[in-house]
Amino acid sequence: MSTASAPPAAQRGLGADAPKSGPVQALLDRRGLAKLLLLAVAAAVLVPLAHATWTGGGWPSALTVDVSGPLGKTSDWIIDNRDSHWLFVYFLGHLSNAVVLSVRAVYLVLLALGWTGVTAGVTLLAWRVAGPRIAATALLSFLVSGALGMWVPTMQTLALMVVAVLASVAVGALLGLAAGLSDRLFRILRPVLDTMQVLPAFAYLLPVVLVFGIGVPAALLATVVYAAPPMARLTALGLRGADAGVLEAVASLGATGRQRLLTARLPLARKELLLGVNQTIMMALSMVVIASMIGAAGLGDRVYQALASVDVGAALAAAVPIVLLAIVMDRTTAAAGARLGADTATGGPAWLRGWRAWAGIAAVTAVLALLGRLAGSLVWPGAWAVDIARPVNDFKGWMVDHLYSGVPVIGGTADWAAHFTNWVLNPLRDGLTALPWYGTLLVVAALAWLIGTWRTALTAVLAMAAIGVLGVWKPSMNTLSQVLAALAVTLVLGFGVGILAAGSKRFEAILRPVLDVMQTMPQFVYLIPVVALFAVGRAPAAAAAVVYALPAVIRITTQGLRQVDPAAMESARSLGATRWQMLRQVQLPLARPALLLAVNQGVVLVLAVVIIGGLVGGGALGYDVVTGLATGDLAVGLVAGVAIVCLGLMLDRVTQPTERRTTGKGA
Repeated sequence: MSTASAPPAAQRGLGADAPKSGPVQALLDRRGLAKLLLLAVAAAVLVPLAHATWTGGGWPSALTVDVSGPLGKTSDWIIDNRDSHWLFVYFLGHLSNAVVLSVRAVYLVLLALGWTGVTAGVTLLAWRVAGPRIAATALLSFLVSGALGMWVPTMQTLALMVVAVLASVAVGALLGLAAGLSDRLFRILRPVLDTMQVLPAFAYLLPVVLVFGIGVPAALLATVVYAAPPMARLTALGLRGADAGVLEAVASLGATGRQRLLTARLPLARKELLLGVNQTIMMALSMVVIASMIGAAGLGDRVYQALASVDVGAALAAAVPIVLLAIVMDRTTAAAGARLGADTATGGPAWLRGWRAWAGIAAVTAVLALLGRLAGSLVWPGAWAVDIARPVNDFKGWMVDHLYSGVPVIGGTADWAAHFTNWVLNPLRDGLTALPWYGTLLVVAALAWLIGTWRTALTAVLAMAAIGVLGVWKPSMNTLSQVLAALAVTLVLGFGVGILAAGSKRFEAILRPVLDVMQTMPQFVYLIPVVALFAVGRAPAAAAAVVYALPAVIRITTQGLRQVDPAAMESARSLGATRWQMLRQVQLPLARPALLLAVNQGVVLVLAVVIIGGLVGGGALGYDVVTGLATGDLAVGLVAGVAIVCLGLMLDRVTQPTERRTTGKGA
C-alpha cells in the first residue's frame, strides 16, 4: 500500500482525539468567515471615527491615568504601619519568622555535618533513590563546588533552595490540583499564574522589601512567586489530560472522587508532575542572583559581587555550583519519581520499606561527619581550592579579540547583532509604533477572536488598553517588538530541537545537561560575554531571552511528542506512513496541548528576561523597572511591571486557542 493513498482513512481514525480546529481552520469554516466579516464592518466604522476623534497614532493623553499618587501613599502606609498593624504583627511577621527559622535550621544541619558529612549523605541518598550513576554525579558536583572555593556559599544557597523548592512545589501542586479538577478554578487561576510568572522579579522586589525588609524572607517569597507557576501549570495539564477511558473504568468500579484522584488521575499525571518539579527547581535556582540583591546570601551574592567588578571568571566560579546543584536535584528527584511510579502496583516502593538501608545511610553519614569534625575541617580546606578566574577572563578576552569583528566570510558577532537589529528589531519597532493605537487594538481583537471567543478578544483588548491608560504605550510597543523577535527565534529553535530530541533518546540524553546549564546558569553570568561579543543594545537583550526561554520550550515539546499514544503511532506505521507523515499528521496534532503550553512558557520566559535586557541596552519597559527599583520609586517600577504582565496576557490570548481552556470537561 502506498503512503500517498493510505493516510486519509487512517488519519480520520487517529485524529479522533486530536483538536478539531486550529487558527488556520478557524479562518476557513463558516464561523470564522462570519467573524472576519464582522471585523471588517467594525474596522470600517470604528477606524474613521477614532481617527477623526484622536489625531496622531500614540495613545491620547486624555485617556491616561496617573497612578503615582496612590502608589506613593500605599508605600508610605506600609512603611508607617509595618511595625504596628495587625496584618504585619500577627500574620506576615509570623510568616517571616517561620521562613527564617526553616532556612536557618537547614543551614545549621549542613554546617554541623561538615563537608564530609554533607558529601557522603547526599551521595548515599542519591545512590539509594536514583542509582550509582546519579550518586557519582552528586559526589562529583559537591567535590567541584568545594574545589572552586565555594563550599560555604553553596551550603547557604542549598539551605535556601531546599525550603524554597519545597514551598514552591507545595503551592504549585495545590493550585494545579484546584485548576485540574475544576474548569471554573482553571479559568480564574490562569491569569493569576500568568501574573505570577510574567511580572518581572525586579518589579515585585520593591513591594516585597517594603513588606518584609531586606533579608531571607523577601528573597524566598520572590523565589516562590516565580517558581511555583510551572508546577501549577503542569499539574493542571496532567490532571486535565488524564485518559478518560481509565477514569471511566475506575468510576464504574464505584471509586469515590478521592479514590479516583489518588489511584488514577495522579498516577496518570506522574510525568507531568515530575516535569513540573524539574521546572520548579530550575526556576528557583535561576532566581538566586536576583534574590541576592535583596539580602539572600550564598552563591547568588558571590555572582552579583563579581559582576559588579566585571570579573567573569569569579562569577563563573560561583555560577558553576548553581548549575551543579540544579543537576543533582533534578536527576535525583526524577529517578526517585520513576522508581515510585514503577513500584506503585506492588503496594509501595521497596526502597521506602527498607528502613535498615536508611539507618545505614544515616549511620555512615554521621560517622564521616564526626571524622571530619575530629580532623578539624568542617568546611572545604582552602589549600584544596582551585582558582579558575584568571583563565576564564583570559578566554573571554580572546573571544572578544577574535570573534567580535573581522571574521572571514561569516563576519563577526558585531555584524550579526547589527543585521538582526536593522533587519528585524528596527522594522518591528517602527511598525508597531507607527500603527495607530486603535489599529493595534483592532488587530489584537481580530487575532484573539479568530482563534477563541469574544471573551478572549475582550481580555486581550483590555490588557492592551490598560497599557495605554497607564501611560506607557510607546515603550510597551518597543518592548513588544523585542519580545516578538525573541519569541519567534525561540519557537523555531525550540520546536525543531524538541522534535529531534523526541525522535532520538541518545540525542535527548546528550542535550539534557546542556539544557540544564542554559536554564540554571544565572543570566547575569553570560550577560557580560554576550555584551562583549554583541555590544550594548537590543540584540544582546534578545539573545539573553532566547537562551533563557529555549530549554523550557525544548523540554515541553519533547515531552508532548513522547506522550503521543503508541497505538496511534503503530497504526500509522502499519499503514505505510513515513516518519515525516507520522510527525505531521499524528504526533503534532495529538501533542497540540503540550505545544501550546510550550508557546505559553516561551512567552512568559521571554518576558521574564525583559528586565535583564533593560540592563544591557534593551531600554523600554525593562529599563523603567530597573530604574524604579534603583530609585525606590514604586510607581515607575510597578507600572512598567504591570505593563509587561499585560503584554504577556495579550500574547497568551492571541496564541492559545479557547479549546485548550475547555479541554478536560467532565474528565
